[in-house]
Amino acid sequence: MIITVTLNTALDVTYRVGSLRPHTTHRVLDTAERPGGKGLNVARVLAALGHRAVVTGFAGGPAGDELRRLLAATGPAGLITDALVPTAGTTRRTVGVVDGATGDTTMFNEPGPVVSPAEWAALTGVYRELLAAPDTTAVALCGSLPPGLPVGAYAELVREARAAGVFVLLDTGGEPLRRGLAARPDLIKPNADELAGLTGFTEPARAAGDARRRGARAVAASLGADGMLAVTDEGSWRALPPDRLRGNPTGAGDSAVAGLLSGLAEGLSWPERLGRAVALSAATVLAPAAGEFDRTAYRDALARVEVVPAAG
Repeated sequence: MIITVTLNTALDVTYRVGSLRPHTTHRVLDTAERPGGKGLNVARVLAALGHRAVVTGFAGGPAGDELRRLLAATGPAGLITDALVPTAGTTRRTVGVVDGATGDTTMFNEPGPVVSPAEWAALTGVYRELLAAPDTTAVALCGSLPPGLPVGAYAELVREARAAGVFVLLDTGGEPLRRGLAARPDLIKPNADELAGLTGFTEPARAAGDARRRGARAVAASLGADGMLAVTDEGSWRALPPDRLRGNPTGAGDSAVAGLLSGLAEGLSWPERLGRAVALSAATVLAPAAGEFDRTAYRDALARVEVVPAAG
């Protein structure tokens, strides 16, 4: 079982228009709603790969109710368990507008509900229970912090996972990443901008090495169209996608997290995990929404991803 923690869950709404132009009225060609937030996207991909995932975080109000309803109908039966904690505030919505002419997506992200100290205490209690489950293999801490939570919230959750002996991956940015890094997560998965912001270095290998010195046991950095770099105590590798794909990149990093953790659960080597992560990321670009991937594109990309040793 893999736990995914999404402290700032969202009801993802996607609009598709023929062409996105400012200062005009648009006719929406298609609308879709899905349970969202980075950890929920990770869980949906894990379930599609046949792995059991438990999702926790916060959900509240009408948007939270709809998120939970959609989550219950998601993926293969029994592979996603809802352990979300109720909150008095209303779950945020994220609105993505897909431009049919260019394939680009414009995102509008609400801030999320204010979380009270009592709600945070309830969440940490549920989290400890999940960590103590005998079949828990890993936990993914994903996304932004909602208002009301301390900036060191992820650091606290990293420490809880390490005390329980559970592999912990941290996927966030800014000060929450900086604080979380000091708690020594097993793996962080920043993108290139987050890694540069954390370390001050723009060269990915140098930045990843610095992040390891700051506390991360391993770094898997998403480099967009240039693939992914992993710097670990077992070695360093770079995975290169076979093609530069045009599509919606939203959720591609979340699919990469699912690839890394599913590979860990299956005992794959680091190069194999990295290849899976990049193949899933590429296949997600071709999918209609985050938390999904094109299976045919995934199989094709997995066969053609190039994983090579890298300086680290």
